Amino acid sequence: MSASDTTGELVAPAAIPAWKRALGKARSNPTTLAGALICLAILLAAVLSPWLAPYDPAEQDIINRLQPPSAEYWLGTDQFGRDILSRLMWGARISLTVSLGAIAAAMVIGGAIGLVSGYIGGKFDLFVMQVMDVLLSFPSLILGLIVVALLGPELENLVVAIALTAIAPFARVARAPTMALKERAFVEAGRALGFSHTRILFRHILPNILSEVMVMGTLWLATAVRVEASLSFIGLGVKPPTPTWGGMTRDGFENILDAPWLAVFPGVAILLLVLGLNMVGDGLRDATDPKLRNE
Repeated sequence: MSASDTTGELVAPAAIPAWKRALGKARSNPTTLAGALICLAILLAAVLSPWLAPYDPAEQDIINRLQPPSAEYWLGTDQFGRDILSRLMWGARISLTVSLGAIAAAMVIGGAIGLVSGYIGGKFDLFVMQVMDVLLSFPSLILGLIVVALLGPELENLVVAIALTAIAPFARVARAPTMALKERAFVEAGRALGFSHTRILFRHILPNILSEVMVMGTLWLATAVRVEASLSFIGLGVKPPTPTWGGMTRDGFENILDAPWLAVFPGVAILLLVLGLNMVGDGLRDATDPKLRNE
């Protein structure tokens, strides 16, 4: 049972925060470390692309169109003579910007909805969860396609579309532990001390569910990358000539027989990023699961 100190603050139920224990456990998992290295490498390539990319990603050179991988063009060139490696590095910026922005928004909005809904309970909780069930009934790609088709294929609209698909899962993940924690002794002690509901929610319940929401965020980052690539593949992503991995894969299908590298390399990039994010997410999930920690 938690007590309060002389300032009226509640003492945390555990000496070490759950998210710190999870990170410590995850660091000892080689699979998680491998996934983190993959993600870090792609992140660095995206951030440093203005300095690392050997060519301008939009520069056309028709004379050198459809060049296979070589010492001059490590991953070859496309139908307009543009360097594939440079376009992949710049395209990573779009994938990461859209995915991180969308999942960050979904974590904040969905997490807040689940936190408040689980804490209040009753008819309010029932109504909110029914709305979330409606959102969950749509496949992520279909819901994203509807939103982008209505708003237009712009970077901001992609973020909104993907965030909308992820709000309901985050609300569900935040709601369940909130309902359990609001009955705990340390929350009852806070009420007895006269703490406001807002203070109890965001200073005493939120830190205890944050690790679960963060794990969900890592796993949903992989889904966001796939949705963004899928929307770009069908022509609803960022408009050309801005390079995107999904758009590059779509363009490569026109020359799939005589220049397979146009579609293969962007596809491999998507595969590696999704794989790395899933490996990190699985490792964090295992680290936060009490059963797997033998607690």
